Amino acid sequence: MTITTQNLHRMALLVIAPFIGLMLWLLISDFAIQLDVETKREVAVQPQQLAATDEALTGLEQARQTAGETSKSLTKQIDLYKKTNAEMEEIAKVASSQAGRPLAIYDRQITSRLGKPSSTISSDKLRAQLFYVNHEHFRGYAVKLQLKSPDAMNMVMGGDKPGEAMTTLQAVKHYGAAVGVNAGGYADAKGKRYPLSTTIADGKYITGFEASYADLFFVGMNDKNKLIGGKFAKKEQLDAKNPKFGASFVPILIKNGAAQDIPAKWQTSPKRAPRTVIANYKDDQLLILVADGYNEGGSSGATLSELQTMLKRYGVVDAYNLDGGGSSSLVFNGKLVNKPSDGKLRKLPTHFLFFK
Repeated sequence: MTITTQNLHRMALLVIAPFIGLMLWLLISDFAIQLDVETKREVAVQPQQLAATDEALTGLEQARQTAGETSKSLTKQIDLYKKTNAEMEEIAKVASSQAGRPLAIYDRQITSRLGKPSSTISSDKLRAQLFYVNHEHFRGYAVKLQLKSPDAMNMVMGGDKPGEAMTTLQAVKHYGAAVGVNAGGYADAKGKRYPLSTTIADGKYITGFEASYADLFFVGMNDKNKLIGGKFAKKEQLDAKNPKFGASFVPILIKNGAAQDIPAKWQTSPKRAPRTVIANYKDDQLLILVADGYNEGGSSGATLSELQTMLKRYGVVDAYNLDGGGSSSLVFNGKLVNKPSDGKLRKLPTHFLFFK
């Protein structure tokens, strides 16, 4: 076999070809790996991404600063609100005390005219002060009442049915009142005792409306705890006053601060007698005035003109004469205060009661 140079070259190529291929693959792979690493490195450090990151960090820092400043501002606003609120509350307290000052001064003035109270009942509903009244012709009693609640006063009937009657002391105990006084007049018929003329209890007419005649009047309280009274020709006139309760008798003693003319009949029939009066002040406080007398014959007790003079001195605005004589009765703190001329309490169809 003849070996030529060409054959040797071919044989050498066949032998070294695999090695050459391997070397080429290694070279190519290394380059690809390096290229991929470099690419990844370039992606991780792109300038745009660095700028965006810096911008985001800057925004977060600005947001943190803004939040801090907002928090400080809110804290200042809250502190300012609390301070302003406290100042406003103080101003309101001062204003309230100043607003109530004239009423307190007025109350002291009218109280001083009555003297020193011998007893006081005070609660969330009512303040009642009892005074003893000394006059050259009679002994009397006054109760000044400040009503603080709509249910501090009521007028009750002498029983569940018209014609029934009970004493003021019985009414006070039955209804749990603190103070009680007789109310309107009455008329007897067939062993029954009926309220005189127009009478309202619990907002309802007991025996219907009767137009005022002669010297009769109606007196009671409205839905605003204010004393209302006078002569009414029509039911609509009285209804317009929104009466809660009230009774009738004669005559009116004082109206709008002015003494009213006393009809001749009531000046002498009787001249003197036990008396009961209900009146009001300009601040809506009430005054109950009761005069003692040992009989109804006209020789003991008070005259209506004497009561007018006293009531004017006390400073009342309106005053109405209630049933008197043996009907006059005053109960304070559960005890009978006056001395009924009958020697005992009379049973009556209507009573004004006050609750604590």
